Amino acid sequence: MQLSTLNSIVGHGIGRLIGKRNQEHGDRRAILHDWNKAVDTVCKEGKAKETQRRIVADFGTYARLLQKCIDLKSVAEGKGVHLHMMDSGFDIDVYIGNLLISMYAKCGSMKDACQVFDKMSQRDVVSWNAMIAGFVQNGLWKEALKHFKQMGEDGMKPNKFTYVSVLRACANLEEIEHGKQVQTLILKTGFMLDMSVRNALVTMYAKCGSTNDANIVFARSKRNVVSWNAMIAGYMQNGQAEEALKLFCEMLLVGIEPDLYTYVSTLSSCAGLETLDHGEQVHAQIIKTGFGENLAMGNVLITLHAKHQNVVNARKIFDRMPTRDMVSWNAMIAGYTQNGHGDEVLQLIRQMQSAGMKLDFMFNQFTFASILRVCASLIIVKCGKEVHARIIKTGFEKDVFVGSALVDMYSKCGNIEDACRIFNEMPTQNLISWNAMIAGYAQNGYVEEALKSFIHMELQGMKPNQFTFTSVLKACATLTAMEHGRGIHAYIIKNGVQCDVFVGSALIDMYAKCENIEAAARIFESMPERNLVSWNAMIAGYVQNWHDEGALKIFCQMRQACVMADNFNLASILGACAGLAALGHGQQVHALIIKTGFDSDDWVGSALVDMYGKCGDMGSAREVFDETVQRDVVWWTVMIAAYAQHGHGMEALRLFEEMQSTGMKPDHITFVGVLSACSQEGLVNKGREYFHCMSQDYGIIPRVEHYACIVDLLGRAGCLDEAEKFIKEMPLECGSMVWQTLLVACRVHGNMELGKRVAENILEMEPEDPTTYGILSTIYTAAGRWEDVAKLQELMKSRGVEMEPGQSWIEVKSKVHKFVARDRSHPQTEEIYLKLEELTRQMKEAGYVPNTYFLMHEGEEKKNEWHF
Repeated sequence: MQLSTLNSIVGHGIGRLIGKRNQEHGDRRAILHDWNKAVDTVCKEGKAKETQRRIVADFGTYARLLQKCIDLKSVAEGKGVHLHMMDSGFDIDVYIGNLLISMYAKCGSMKDACQVFDKMSQRDVVSWNAMIAGFVQNGLWKEALKHFKQMGEDGMKPNKFTYVSVLRACANLEEIEHGKQVQTLILKTGFMLDMSVRNALVTMYAKCGSTNDANIVFARSKRNVVSWNAMIAGYMQNGQAEEALKLFCEMLLVGIEPDLYTYVSTLSSCAGLETLDHGEQVHAQIIKTGFGENLAMGNVLITLHAKHQNVVNARKIFDRMPTRDMVSWNAMIAGYTQNGHGDEVLQLIRQMQSAGMKLDFMFNQFTFASILRVCASLIIVKCGKEVHARIIKTGFEKDVFVGSALVDMYSKCGNIEDACRIFNEMPTQNLISWNAMIAGYAQNGYVEEALKSFIHMELQGMKPNQFTFTSVLKACATLTAMEHGRGIHAYIIKNGVQCDVFVGSALIDMYAKCENIEAAARIFESMPERNLVSWNAMIAGYVQNWHDEGALKIFCQMRQACVMADNFNLASILGACAGLAALGHGQQVHALIIKTGFDSDDWVGSALVDMYGKCGDMGSAREVFDETVQRDVVWWTVMIAAYAQHGHGMEALRLFEEMQSTGMKPDHITFVGVLSACSQEGLVNKGREYFHCMSQDYGIIPRVEHYACIVDLLGRAGCLDEAEKFIKEMPLECGSMVWQTLLVACRVHGNMELGKRVAENILEMEPEDPTTYGILSTIYTAAGRWEDVAKLQELMKSRGVEMEPGQSWIEVKSKVHKFVARDRSHPQTEEIYLKLEELTRQMKEAGYVPNTYFLMHEGEEKKNEWHF
């Protein structure tokens, strides 16, 4: 029946259709019969004009009209029927009152339902059940429990329908203690024997996260297919995929025939297993039973394959589906999103638009959240804003799930102001939205704001989870915030979540980035279990803190523990090999990369080029570079830097020109390599040209490292005064690195006066930097200024500055051996020194004379010559 037809009955005045009551008792029954028959005809065929007679409505008439309003969820028409009852003086008894409550509740108008309920002079158990069920259906679970309590206070005894609704309310609120109290009442009133009540109890315990309690109820009672479904679904919802699958097999063994819901829950559970094998076996069983072409089954199969990273098969299932609904499209969008196929998500949306689909109708809050995640991962804020506009249009902007996704999108796109505004405008904030806001602050470097949000969240009674701690620890992962990080660490221990593998990994990362690698290592060793994230955090921590040997050691332990490496892990360990110039180790890692199929990964490939370059194997570096067809700016930059570092300046510049010819735009790191190449080759004018084209042609604002390169370029060319002037005219604050570059040039060219001025500038900024004292000392030594050398040594002593001995190392048979000056700690020391004496003698015989210009102290030339 069309809404417009029912509107014509109610909207034009039911009074005109029904008329005044006929006073003649004999005619009344006939007219009522005709009216009831006419109403049936109207409801079935939509012929309103046939009812345009003055007839009288009775109990059955109103009941039929209200039932049709319920079926059509037409609250406006239902109100019209209700209004006519009151206008015509119809006596609303308990049955019609219950029907009115049910109509309003099922149409989503609990306010009207409450008014009817409150005015009822007499109520029965059905009245209370209708109210409690209505609250549950409309998500007002606390109100449902409140009315259940009032029902008991009014002396009304609940029945099985009451208990089922109340248990649903407890389940949705995750109020397990309240649920246990309801179970006690159920036992006292004897309703534990009712199967629907037991099934509701199983569902309640499962949704509250207590599958043990759910299983106790399930195991001690007679079971039907609904019971099995409830328990399987409970395991699935709690991530106990293996238990769900075992129960499904047990169900088959005892001869219970699964239904559609059983298969959907079981397949959903299979999505949580490590492999797709079990899911495919269940799918084969489904095909045998004839459920294979079902729409719901197709939807869950898409999700199953997508969660096992097989989006190709997921798309094949999607394309083969004879019919698709909103869930189908949303499942495919979510599958692409989870697997990082952002471009395919956008293409799928365009396909929906070209097919004439109304996206506002097709999309729900989960779809919008998936699309926003794509916008966040691809950092396309323009697309995100378009989605935001559509969200507002469809009325989902107040949804907490969508709001959290918006906060996440704007944060990851660097628009923290909009993220904060949306968060503050959300009508309700849950743990997910707080986590998104804290993570947003952390990602954008707002340490104080992240910590304040964490504290504010706690004050509102929100309990943090592992995602909260990982985000707030990320915010503390700087030297300036280490004390805050220690405070969070203490809070974590107090709350007993230090054993969580993700929290532990975040703590390792925080301490490593705060340069406290010892604390990071202690946490790593104390972890009861570790995952790949933990191993990666420790390896990366060692590499970041220049403990490359420690990184190699942990990597070997990881391999012995049979943990499979990923691209991040392999890139990190290649960085350690590069730092040690451990070519043998690097080659072994390269073999592992090929074996595991990561040789096509951009991140790993560019790290390989960097490793070979820093180990001096330019042939292998170029071979890896040339084998790659699709190169991004990182590939080109790493190769250019490798050439520049090893004195192949002209080759580096040729490669840069080739990069430009392909249309690839360089970044600020690329220009560091290019300017270094110019410095190596003494191309002063060319270096100046590249420095200026950075901003003019590419819009790259020069950074401190670029100015240091120009100072090095001028210093090598002997243009020391020009270099000093260049530093003083820098538009940004000059750090010690730039001045130290000039100080080295002063040492090379023997310019003591300028060197002294430069050193004074550096020591004002960093009075405890041993490098500056060392370079200035060599300048004084070369000039024979022994008194100045002595004064400098006294100054160092008074300031507590100690020179750190330089290190060198060599790799022999995949083992790295480190040495410092006058080192006698190696087990083969005697043999090493004998070999050094032999080599020194051979060098002198060949005519080599060591240059002790920078090392000679007065009266110690011979001694320093030997050490040099």
